[in-house]
Amino acid sequence: MRTTLLSFLFLLILFPVLCHEAKAGKGNMEGDILTLINRYRAKYGLQAMKMNNTISDAAWRHSKDMANGSIPFGHDGFDERTNKLIKQLSPADAAAENVAYGAETAQEVVDMWLHSKGHRKNIMGNYNLTGIGIAVSRDGTYYFTQIFIHKR
Repeated sequence: MRTTLLSFLFLLILFPVLCHEAKAGKGNMEGDILTLINRYRAKYGLQAMKMNNTISDAAWRHSKDMANGSIPFGHDGFDERTNKLIKQLSPADAAAENVAYGAETAQEVVDMWLHSKGHRKNIMGNYNLTGIGIAVSRDGTYYFTQIFIHKR
């Protein structure tokens, strides 16, 4: 009984640390995705987008909710999420979102998006701010969300 209680307390203390490290550890992949997307945009004379922490937090929350199954894969809550961001980042006037799952590298997810007409349209859109969030499900599947914002 005592061993079980100690194990439970250890996990209770360690769990938030592991979650934080998992989120922080993907920061490099998020940056790699942005680099690849900005390179693609540059080929067509489009300005580079800048990473924004407020947008990235919203993107990560959406990826986390998909990864843990609290919402289905897709764009549930898009209007609420992006309307809130537009207000927070005012003056901003447009938003879009790409989601994906199953890729394991930045190149894979960017390739998936670029081979989809709708996702590519978002990548090529008139946006100057972005946020990227990545979460991993219990079975190890990566979930990606990229939110695009145009700030005036």
